[in-house]
Amino acid sequence: MKAEPAHQVRLLDLQEIDVELDQLNHRMRTLPEHEQIQRLDTRLTELRDRLAVVETELRDLDRELRKAENDVEQVRARAERDTRRLEAGHVSSPRELESLQSEIASLGRRQSELEDIVLGVMERQENAEGRRAELERDIAEVAAEREAADNRRSEAVLRIGDEQDSAARRRSRVAEEIPEELLGLYQKLREQNAGIGAAALRYGRCEGCKLELSRAELREMRDAPADEVTRCENCRRILVRVADSGL
Repeated sequence: MKAEPAHQVRLLDLQEIDVELDQLNHRMRTLPEHEQIQRLDTRLTELRDRLAVVETELRDLDRELRKAENDVEQVRARAERDTRRLEAGHVSSPRELESLQSEIASLGRRQSELEDIVLGVMERQENAEGRRAELERDIAEVAAEREAADNRRSEAVLRIGDEQDSAARRRSRVAEEIPEELLGLYQKLREQNAGIGAAALRYGRCEGCKLELSRAELREMRDAPADEVTRCENCRRILVRVADSGL
């Protein structure tokens, strides 16, 4: 392939911009905030799941408390009715009187047991409410941390995006100066060689694969016409001869 020496040198400028774009793309993909936000999202999901469990527990405890309080109220009301009946002197039979007194005593014991149940439920409820408050604080802290990380990521994305746009415009201008056939070869080689399609020959070394050329290869490079597009025998990239090639 033939191409003006100036066009070949321009390939090096294009390659430099492409490396810059690759680095910017890598920075965009590997922003530390990506991993941080993912970790915080996982933490938020875990905390919210735990909060949902506690809130379900609190709803169950609320129902349990209402039932226990209702049971206490029913026993209390029945005991009060029996007490009023006893105090009113409506019971004349000794046997019935003894039975009523026994029932009042039994209801008192039952009321005490039910009140203990109410206190137990209230203690469990207080404990669950404390856990809920702690989880809500943790969620708020993690959510704030995530928001801050998201803001940092957005700023970084905008900043890198501006750099990408600038580099892309410069690349477009340089690419327009390079013949289509040469540009096509460069693009093909770039895809095949980890993003490097053209490299300079400096001091007898290919800057693409970093290997020194043999004397025979250097002689061939020196003898090749200036407009001949030469390739590195080792990595097959376009090898551009420059002032300090060492030929």
